[in-house]
Amino acid sequence: MDKVMSNKWLIALFVLPALLLTAIFIFIPLALSGYYGLMDWDGIGAMSFTGLENYIEAVQDGKFWNSAWHSFLLAIFSTLSLLFYLAIALILSSKIKGADLLRKIYLIPMLLSSVAIAQLWIKIYNPTNGMLNQILVMIGIDNPPAWLADTSLVLYAIFVPILWQYAGFYILIYYAALKNIPESIIEAARIDGATPLQVALKVKLPLVMGVVKVTIVLAVVGSLKYFDLIYVMTGGGPNGASEVMASYMYKLAFSSNNFGYGSAIGFLLLIITLVVTFIVRKLTATKEEIQY
Repeated sequence: MDKVMSNKWLIALFVLPALLLTAIFIFIPLALSGYYGLMDWDGIGAMSFTGLENYIEAVQDGKFWNSAWHSFLLAIFSTLSLLFYLAIALILSSKIKGADLLRKIYLIPMLLSSVAIAQLWIKIYNPTNGMLNQILVMIGIDNPPAWLADTSLVLYAIFVPILWQYAGFYILIYYAALKNIPESIIEAARIDGATPLQVALKVKLPLVMGVVKVTIVLAVVGSLKYFDLIYVMTGGGPNGASEVMASYMYKLAFSSNNFGYGSAIGFLLLIITLVVTFIVRKLTATKEEIQY
């Protein structure tokens, strides 16, 4: 076995299929996106080279930066929501009654498609007979808002189902990390007189910080490229109030047939995501990781 594992050509042979699939479905499309961004193209006819004109236009495009700000807001809310998910995971890992049932309930949104979740929340937010507004009327609010039609509320209204959709995913990750903590460490802390809160904050939390850092990166990256639920619920409206970078790119490329400019937006989305990911990794890195 050691002789086989030391054979570099054999290792390369085993790795080659994965490299080919990665190149075909990831690296080549990314390179083509950057290339098409240099063209004036409607996605069907002949292309004409325009250089960096699309990229310069994108940098000066107020709608693009407005959609970028919405994506950054989603990333901020997603990161802050991790605290709530971690708190739930800490509670579930404390052997409370009904923990198994609660874990299954939190996982339900992961079993639904984004389209199904979008349709569900569209009905919840319905201004006339939606469940949310009916509850508000019952408690004395006479004129509840039209959540998905109000430009000042629609973005935050959409954030709620997005955070609900991925709650089970992050809770499951945190729960698994917490259950991997040796019971002997927790018992030692209890013998020393630590309260349940101290055990959670001073014993469990430091031991799962590596997992927390990974989930921060996942939440930020996922938020910056988020698309499907927002597009189904509002299409980026009203008047661009819920537009994000991915939906803006889609509209330009496939609705406006401006494939060259849409590709430039998509390539800028890639660059922004890489830069933000690098910054987040640096901010969450330990001293040992920075030195390494």
